[in-house]
Amino acid sequence: MKIKGKFSVGTVLVTLVSIFAGLLYLSPFYIIIVNAFKTKKELFQSTLALPASWTFDNFKSAFERLDFFNALTNSLLITIGSVIVIILFASMAAWMLERTKTKISGFIFFLFISSMLIPFQAVMLPLVRVMGKLNLLNIGGLIFMYLGFGTSLSVFLYHGFLKSIPKELDEAAMIDGCSKFQTFWYIIFPLLKPISITVAILNTVWIWNDFLLPSLVINRPGTQTIPLRTFFFFGEYTKQWHLALAGLILAIIPVIIFYFCAQKHIIKSITAGSIK
Repeated sequence: MKIKGKFSVGTVLVTLVSIFAGLLYLSPFYIIIVNAFKTKKELFQSTLALPASWTFDNFKSAFERLDFFNALTNSLLITIGSVIVIILFASMAAWMLERTKTKISGFIFFLFISSMLIPFQAVMLPLVRVMGKLNLLNIGGLIFMYLGFGTSLSVFLYHGFLKSIPKELDEAAMIDGCSKFQTFWYIIFPLLKPISITVAILNTVWIWNDFLLPSLVINRPGTQTIPLRTFFFFGEYTKQWHLALAGLILAIIPVIIFYFCAQKHIIKSITAGSIK
């Protein structure tokens, strides 16, 4: 059936369902933004209503209580450091595993894939105990742990992408006198840019928002990340939701900036992946 000879009933239904799904998806963002500008009294009176007067007092208080610059510095240091080492180690490991066709390399790759099935909660207490004995319950130790937990998925993604890069490139570089490291760094690694952007985005979102592992490793004044500092607003007898929501918006801003900066590369990586 056609409506005015242009739109079918199915098209209209799909459009309406898509609009509803979009509004449903955006509703949490609406609740966060609207309530971040309310007083505590207004928030408990009505969660969905617009604030009587838009004020930035919550953001000022949250900024001060979060010790935002210090928490932001810790989050940036941990996230950027972890993502860099994951990209470097995972790409090199995947390259060697994909180019070395032996039973040992196949078994090692199988171990990487299998480790993704192990829940973090099953190993967190023994891991923290071991890292404590090694005096690595600090930011450096946390980055090392993120390397361990983030490498498996990253190796899997790199391994699949490397299959589309001809092995003849490696052989040509070797004939020209390149060492294995030079072959990887100057020939292979630049070709991995699309998948490296994907790996960076996945790990950045995960590490930036992670609460559990930092709470076990660096939950001390001066080293806390933004998620750890945000928990400051939830006490035993009271919960300051208006300040917590303002703090959440402050925490989201760096990720949004990162997305807009990497947007061009994200589109390129999706396009390259579709063509390959």
